Amino acid sequence: MWPEYLLFLLKTVTLAVAIIVVLVAVIAVVAQARNAQGSDSRLKPLKIRRLNDEIESRVKRLREALETPESGWKVKWADLRRRLSVGRKSEDTASGENEETRAKGQEREGDSTTSPRTFVIRFSGDIRASAVEALREEVTAVLQAAEPERDCVLLVLDSPGGVVPGYGLAAAQLARLRDAKIELVAIVDRVAASGGYMMAAVANRIVAAPFAIVGSIGVVAQLPNIHRLLKRNDIDVELHTAGQYKRTLTLLGENTEAGREKFREELEQTHQLFKQFLNRYRPQLDLDKLATGEHWYGEDALELGLIDAIGTSDDLILEAVDSGDAFEITQPIKKRGLLAKLNASAQQAMSEWRHPV
Repeated sequence: MWPEYLLFLLKTVTLAVAIIVVLVAVIAVVAQARNAQGSDSRLKPLKIRRLNDEIESRVKRLREALETPESGWKVKWADLRRRLSVGRKSEDTASGENEETRAKGQEREGDSTTSPRTFVIRFSGDIRASAVEALREEVTAVLQAAEPERDCVLLVLDSPGGVVPGYGLAAAQLARLRDAKIELVAIVDRVAASGGYMMAAVANRIVAAPFAIVGSIGVVAQLPNIHRLLKRNDIDVELHTAGQYKRTLTLLGENTEAGREKFREELEQTHQLFKQFLNRYRPQLDLDKLATGEHWYGEDALELGLIDAIGTSDDLILEAVDSGDAFEITQPIKKRGLLAKLNASAQQAMSEWRHPV
């Protein structure tokens, strides 16, 4: 009885999987058609915040809170007499103070034209590098406003890595800043591993917190295979391809040793490209020692040359505010609808599962 029930259950699951695949394919086609016909962009207006104002306001509120006000009618009477005295003196010196204020204002205006400006952008990465859509708009905005060889970009990076195409594009966006001679500093507060470290390597300098995770220079891919289970229950799966290596490994079909060898060859090729990319931007790295897929914490990463300094994003942002104007640039993205999410998931499952770094 149990073998018959198991066979029935397996056939039911197989049929359900087939139906889901068909539905996902239909939804993907519908979503693509809507995207092609729709004229509304997923991008919202760019948000720009001047960090100097926020930090100064925060410090002012803190100082006011720390001051302990005195009380009592004697103190209030003395304070009233002091203010009346200051008011009379201020009338005599008003003209002089106005001239001094104008002079200081002109001096500040002159400084603002020569002091460096810092643009802060943030990248929080997932396996598909979905934030690259916002990153490309933020980088474009910086390129239109920044002064080469004067202004600076602080990239606050947090990513464990993901698919090669997504993180390759993200790294290429950062390379646009390097090519435009705009200094780029990557800051890792928590993690920049694999594809995340590939992005960080583009920067002129990499700063990481003491216990931030850095490195993981390697490539990995995995795929379950249930062919033997299907075969034991007389369930056939047919796969037809044109081209010897159109599909090397499959989920349902029988995988061959030739297919496995080709798959490993593709992984090794991706690893070599990863190392070549790092060698271009950080030639001082000993990749024979470091490109093993291992990761290191900030202190050890500094000794190995994976990063250039120990620090946090808070430290560097405060330094930027002290030396000039600092602006945080954010490109909000509209949330995807259900069809778009299913379409993205389907594309990821069908084409990107074999390219993680």
